[in-house]
Amino acid sequence: MNVAAFIASLDGAAPAPDLNAPLAGLWWAGKGDWDQAHKIVQDESSREAAWVHAYLHRVEGDLGNAGYWYRQAGQPAAKDSLEAEWQRIAVTLLGSTT
Repeated sequence: MNVAAFIASLDGAAPAPDLNAPLAGLWWAGKGDWDQAHKIVQDESSREAAWVHAYLHRVEGDLGNAGYWYRQAGQPAAKDSLEAEWQRIAVTLLGSTT
């Protein structure tokens, strides 16, 4: 799946069944369902899941927890817009899953 296909999949009712947890969490974030996105990534221990988790906390304005998860992900605290970060995460995750 490429980024364009991933974005197009947001029109669906559920994420593709073969998405890994970080991508599924990002998919739900793209749909605006923060609770579902959190549920998917909260118990994952990968750096990618931590990055999505950081992003979710940033969207919610919880910058203390966002900083914690950015450090867990080995990512610098984001300075770009929320939309640009969502896109950057998607590109990175999809680049590692194709």
